[in-house]
Amino acid sequence: MNLITFNPFRTIGIPGIDYVKPENMFKEQSRIEQADLCLFPENWQVNSLVYGLKKRIFPSIESIHLGYNKIEMTRAMWTVCPDHVPYTVILGSSPKTIQDVLETFPFPFVAKTTRSSMGRGVFLIQNEVDFHAYATNHDVLYVQEYIESHRDLRLCLIGNKVVNSYWRESSGFKNNVAQGGVMTFTDIPQAAITLVEEVASRLSLDHVGFDVIERNGQYYILEFNTLFGNQGFLAQGIRVEDFIFDHLKSL
Repeated sequence: MNLITFNPFRTIGIPGIDYVKPENMFKEQSRIEQADLCLFPENWQVNSLVYGLKKRIFPSIESIHLGYNKIEMTRAMWTVCPDHVPYTVILGSSPKTIQDVLETFPFPFVAKTTRSSMGRGVFLIQNEVDFHAYATNHDVLYVQEYIESHRDLRLCLIGNKVVNSYWRESSGFKNNVAQGGVMTFTDIPQAAITLVEEVASRLSLDHVGFDVIERNGQYYILEFNTLFGNQGFLAQGIRVEDFIFDHLKSL
């Protein structure tokens, strides 16, 4: 199998792979055209690779496009698992929509930047002053109900299976490991794994890290990220590239 990667750090240890810097994509087009599969392209490369060069890519185009933007991600989840998405509104920012949000959501609630990861761009809105400060800096209001919990789940899916899962626990608002959350690996609920595998199948996702929270026995998908962290794999001595390579061989 002739493989091209645009992200060598994500593909260390995979045999038969060649590296092309993303910024050199058009200079190296002849090499890319000979590849069987192109791995980890950046978002701006995807349309040229898939529609222009007719290349197969990994992660899937759905994983990259939906994982890039919380708006499109949420709309996609509304179509396939609406009962497992926290109550969310997506609105253009205006005096009327700001007022509508303040009249609809009790404090505290969550507001997000539509393109962010590792817990950045996520705000716990405690009062009107907080929300006006958020709205001033955002053309689009992404507002979500706050589900209070000291922990959430990170479920990492490669191919069509969850291959690594763990709780992220903290005493504060954000449970992300990048924000100081602590990982624990026991008592992972099968219902949450089944949920994200079904959602991934319906959306054709093949390399994503789901963030899931539980409330009263119901599991809610907060978001998913295509370029999820490998901390959970490293902590358990698992080589993520082995799962990637096994999946690539099945394509």
